[in-house]
Amino acid sequence: MKINNNPIPPVNPYRANQVKSEKAGFEKAVQSDRLEISKEAKSLSEISPVTAQRNEKVNALKAQIQAGTYKVDAEQLASDLIGYYQPKQ
Repeated sequence: MKINNNPIPPVNPYRANQVKSEKAGFEKAVQSDRLEISKEAKSLSEISPVTAQRNEKVNALKAQIQAGTYKVDAEQLASDLIGYYQPKQ
């Protein structure tokens, strides 16, 4: 017996798994990493006036050292070292 008109489509038992894996792959491709920086973090990354002043002072000292005009006050240095290692109580 030969049946020419078959209304039932062929069944692929693995098709459901293929569809699920394709959807999972698509969802993974759509997702991406995202980074948000708060206003507080942005304000911390900006240069503060104190940092700018310190940089100016350091650059001035570097220029004096390069020019050979920087002089160390030995008495002030010794006083500061003693005060650091033997703080007043």
